[in-house]
Amino acid sequence: MLNDTKKRKDIKHGLVIIIISILFFAFLHYFSNIQKPELVNRKGTSYEKAVVTEILQDNIQEDGSRIGYQKVKVKILSGKLKGQIKEATSFAGNLYGANCTVGMKVIVNINQHEDNILISVYSYDRSKVIYAFVGMFLAILWAIGGKKGLKSAIALIFTFICIIYLFLPMLYKGYSPFLSAVILIILITIVSLYLIDGISKKSVAAMIGTTLGVIIAGVLAFLFGKFAGISGYNVSQIEELVFIANNTKLQIGGILFAGILIASLGAVMDVSMSIASTLSEIYSHNNDMSVKELFKSGINVGRDMMGTMSNTLILAFTGGSINTLILNYAYDLRYNQIINMYDIGIEIMQGVSGSIAVILSVPLVSLIAALILTYKKEV
Repeated sequence: MLNDTKKRKDIKHGLVIIIISILFFAFLHYFSNIQKPELVNRKGTSYEKAVVTEILQDNIQEDGSRIGYQKVKVKILSGKLKGQIKEATSFAGNLYGANCTVGMKVIVNINQHEDNILISVYSYDRSKVIYAFVGMFLAILWAIGGKKGLKSAIALIFTFICIIYLFLPMLYKGYSPFLSAVILIILITIVSLYLIDGISKKSVAAMIGTTLGVIIAGVLAFLFGKFAGISGYNVSQIEELVFIANNTKLQIGGILFAGILIASLGAVMDVSMSIASTLSEIYSHNNDMSVKELFKSGINVGRDMMGTMSNTLILAFTGGSINTLILNYAYDLRYNQIINMYDIGIEIMQGVSGSIAVILSVPLVSLIAALILTYKKEV
């Protein structure tokens, strides 16, 4: 009888989740259905899959380097010219073009105006490698993590969908970047922790602590930027962003700080859930503990995590700016020049504010978890 009741509850619970999911994704589809202004004239231009069938003119030199361009024949595998064999050029560049060989899969840029067709090799066709690599990651996550690993993979996919179909459209429509990031963080945190642990006292504590910690870090980053004279207008590619903002409702100023919130979310969520789980386990073995005792236990556990997680964020941001660091080192720039560069200031702001979020999440989650776990006893 109890098993039947549990099964009925599980079925109802599953149906509710399915209905909410359908409504949410229907909302995302409607919300992200945007008529974008044409920023670049792409009439007659397309990017199609192709395979190299013949090398007409190579550009390899005696020393093995490549200069200039190759002339090749390619068979178009997609688009209006599918099945046709055409001549194309492939320039020797680090960002565009490819060192073509017969049988190589490539992406070609086709420019067609009336009867004139100009085709150039844009890049290698690496889409299958990317899909395989991501698939391998998800498979490993599932194989080692089991059911929770599968739920973590679903949470990752949900995060990706929210960024593409909710966060970016919100920015494009002119919503505050900071507010958009907060909404995104709350959604991702709730769904991710729910999938991993369901609705429990420890997951609720982790949800609240994660959200508060990340928001506080974002506010501190904003204050740092205000006093240091750094805004979203001091980032790279600002000219392109200004051009987009002039043709849309994009608010450039807050994008930098929204990015800081999103970048620190993963580490803060990790620390928050770890502390909440530890306190929940401690309390389950000794439910005579007071709020103060549980709070102290959370702080003690968190102290061991602060250093490693702060290091994780600092190293992540350092890795993202390694090109800038190499250039500064190679050109032997002076200290006063380096410390006052916008790029360096932004990296410091991102790394430090993210680390502050990790540090603050320790006392926040410890206090919240202690209060929630002992709530009935205290009452």
